Amino acid sequence: MRIVIAGAHGQVARRLGRLLSGRGDAVVGVIRNPDHAPDLESDGVQPVVLDLESTTVDELADVVRGADAVVFAAGAGPGSGEARKHTVDHAAAVLLADAAERAGVRPYVLVSSMGVERAREGTPQGVDPVMAVYLQAKLRAEDEILPREALATTILRPGGLTDEPGTGRVTLGHGIGYGSVPRDDVTAVVVALLDARRDGAVVELVSGDTPVAEAIAAVP
Repeated sequence: MRIVIAGAHGQVARRLGRLLSGRGDAVVGVIRNPDHAPDLESDGVQPVVLDLESTTVDELADVVRGADAVVFAAGAGPGSGEARKHTVDHAAAVLLADAAERAGVRPYVLVSSMGVERAREGTPQGVDPVMAVYLQAKLRAEDEILPREALATTILRPGGLTDEPGTGRVTLGHGIGYGSVPRDDVTAVVVALLDARRDGAVVELVSGDTPVAEAIAAVP
């Protein structure tokens, strides 16, 4: 496959790029900082320098055109202010959807977050204000992208991310209890979702006892 990853220098995204390229897929990684290009090249990923906060739909569509799927794994990061939650976690995700539509690419995997539904009614009680804005931005992106009939969007909502070694066993579904999950296992689930060529789903992800392939097969 040819896969385009937006936010390709992130921790999950780099794992994803290495895994896909290592098995022979062509991977294109969209990054903002040109200094990160050598890292992607060492992973076997073709870097494309585009700032998702300022590029145009046409420029991004030129990158996406001919891909088998796109993955949005970008994020403003924990140290960024509220404004960038909106420009990256929401607007850049929508921009990638616009570009995929324009390029005629249907499969779209959006890496979101558990807890976004708590933000549907406003600022969740007891949540850090910046985190609340992050959840609201992710939810807004989900709500704008999922209904698009030109896309086959799968939304993956992982729990708390850890750097523990992956186990290959997860809990995947709706309304599951909050928990954590290794980034390695998030990556494995994204690859399985890409391979499954699903028509779309919204699933939450934490560590569990079910092998990834079985968990994906059980998603309605």
